[in-house]
Amino acid sequence: MITSCFSQPNTNTASPSTSSYCSQQVPQNVVTCIYQSQLCNSPTYLTLSWSKTLFSHSLTISASDIFSITISLNSSFFRTCQGSKSIHHRKMKLHWNFTRAEFIQNSAEAESGFYLAISHSGKLQFFLGDLYRDLNRQHKKVEVKCKNTNGKGKLVDPVLVSRREEVWGSKSYVSRGVLMGAKHVIEIECSRGVLGVKVDGETRLVVKRLAWKFRGYEKIFIDGVQVEFYWDVLSWVVNSDNEHGVFVFVFQLGDGTVWPQMVGVHNKLTNKSVSDSSVLQWAEETGNCASTSPSSSTTPTSFSLLLYASTLNSFHSFLLS
Repeated sequence: MITSCFSQPNTNTASPSTSSYCSQQVPQNVVTCIYQSQLCNSPTYLTLSWSKTLFSHSLTISASDIFSITISLNSSFFRTCQGSKSIHHRKMKLHWNFTRAEFIQNSAEAESGFYLAISHSGKLQFFLGDLYRDLNRQHKKVEVKCKNTNGKGKLVDPVLVSRREEVWGSKSYVSRGVLMGAKHVIEIECSRGVLGVKVDGETRLVVKRLAWKFRGYEKIFIDGVQVEFYWDVLSWVVNSDNEHGVFVFVFQLGDGTVWPQMVGVHNKLTNKSVSDSSVLQWAEETGNCASTSPSSSTTPTSFSLLLYASTLNSFHSFLLS
């Protein structure tokens, strides 16, 4: 299961800036995850969009040209937090149970105590969550393949290829979750013209004179994996109405190849002179890749984490001065 939260939990090790940020109510959190999975015996990009505002909380599950279903996660609507739904004109069913789901403060995405599953012709095709036995008990007509390690009857876990998250803060922007199989806390600090990147509390990158280096590209390592980090904070420098700072982490595995849909954008990003629009183009085109179908022979060897950072303050000049 892939989980994350843009706020720090209430722990004694949280930094003062992060703790202050966690105590503030953010206007909205949106987390969009794109998985490569198998549906109807065909490779498919499955998109999960978690959304939470002050008045609503929902999850939208969609697969291009197949279906799009929204589930309300509001605790006041208990009946919508558990159920099943047939997918029109197909022998597919969506099953979910969020009645015991736990969410880290301010996060739209469930961390534990839930399951989300898709079955086709009575056979399980996709599973996300930690209540595997509950699914087996509550939907006995679904042929639930055992999660074992002998390779027989094993449900293949979906592959997370992209994650987009909107994070909020004043000077500190935090994302926490399971990245490439391990839990990590990624914190971006932006203050006094300096950009800092921390992973699990350890500083991995410092960029000075941010007013002049408002776009850039550097390489860092996380758990021995090379990670390409791109940033674009031009809107903060010019106090634009577009208040997002954009940060992209690309985790490279294997031979370092990327998905075919992203080759053109990746080549632009890895060019030493990052173009004016390349970082934003990566963000936009990565989100649009779910509208295409993956090749049956394609196994993603990279994972991208995109953070859209918005300030709880109306002015950004203090970040760069």
